[in-house]
Amino acid sequence: MPALVLLGAQWGDEGKGKATDLLGGSVDYVVRYQGGNNAGHTVVVGDQKYALHLLPSGILSPGCTPVIGNGVVVDPSVLLSELSGLNERGVDTSKLLLSGNAHIITPYNVTVDKVTERFLGKRKIGTTGRGIGPTYADKINRVGIRVQDLYDESILTQKVEAALDVKNQILTKLYNRRAIAVDQVVEELLGYADKLAPYVADTVLVINQALEEDKVVLFEGGQGTLLDIDHGTYPFVTSSNPTAGGACTGAGVGPTKISRVIGILKAYTTRVGAGPFPTELFDEDGEALRRIGGERGVTTGRDRRCGWFDAVIARYATRVNGLTDFFLTKLDVLTGWEQIPVCVAYEIDGKRVEELPYSQTDFHHAKPVYEMLPGWSEDISKAKSFADLPKNAQSYVKALEEMSGAPISAIGVGPGRDETIEINSFL
Repeated sequence: MPALVLLGAQWGDEGKGKATDLLGGSVDYVVRYQGGNNAGHTVVVGDQKYALHLLPSGILSPGCTPVIGNGVVVDPSVLLSELSGLNERGVDTSKLLLSGNAHIITPYNVTVDKVTERFLGKRKIGTTGRGIGPTYADKINRVGIRVQDLYDESILTQKVEAALDVKNQILTKLYNRRAIAVDQVVEELLGYADKLAPYVADTVLVINQALEEDKVVLFEGGQGTLLDIDHGTYPFVTSSNPTAGGACTGAGVGPTKISRVIGILKAYTTRVGAGPFPTELFDEDGEALRRIGGERGVTTGRDRRCGWFDAVIARYATRVNGLTDFFLTKLDVLTGWEQIPVCVAYEIDGKRVEELPYSQTDFHHAKPVYEMLPGWSEDISKAKSFADLPKNAQSYVKALEEMSGAPISAIGVGPGRDETIEINSFL
């Protein structure tokens, strides 16, 4: 069955939008299965750049049906604003499908997120402040608001009342904030109902029927493997499962229907927010990677922390996701270095460790063990095949492939839609 999962193999921001967009013209459905508007994809089409936050990248591909699955948390104002922005630029968004079971980010979720981070001070997680975590917490605590609730005012009111019974106590007594009025929240949420109605669907049924009809379905994750709530660098993680298993629960498909799992790897490493980062650079090389790579968060606007490629993380991503392929992005950014360090292992308490330590303490103390690979100075942005790359660039890709444990089937040599070398077809 032609079902593919495409996900980040590092800490997110690997270039998933470019990879999804590359496949978008060949697939029938692109399904976002987790996260919210704390994720972002940049897609460059010709001379046009599109920044997507909630919408699947496939929305830019004519003939492709974009789907927001049940595992996503949705801020209605952000979604409608994003749709409006694309419509103004001539993009047809009418095919979008939104799961009625997706949870809504309410105004009080955003408020709780922001005040909690401020309260934590130095111990803060580094969230985007967009209410993602509190919305997932409400979902698990069974006091969440779903898209379908917007169409039953009685149920919506009861659920908002139940949620604010506790949250107003916390806001007023712990954080010294003003209580939030139930009626005000209900009125705001009901105001989105008619605008969202054309998109709301039973997406689980739609996706499974599409697979039964041999349609090609691409499941698109936000963030990255190391930000997974179960398998990432906890607690400095997101509140959902960007790993491959999250596609099954976040879209409502069985694992036997997944035929291929593609991990997106940046040719170096970045992350946004707090948490351990063994190969992080604080020198001129780090600044050069940030400047040349344009390393600023699509959604947050924050500068990304930059470091050399970490093969330990790549191997871990291969294992926990069952990766069948890699898409290596931003190889062009490394042009100009005489030698390029690659982290092949860690040193922890004087011992060499070649696998990701499960202990948070050990990972915090991990020091990178580098192997130096020869660099290249030639412009690779016009390369159309692997053979077009300089020999040292070819060697770099081959070394990363061997260290990471899965074949590199595509290489990004520039930000444009056509600046990709396809070695093996994903379909």
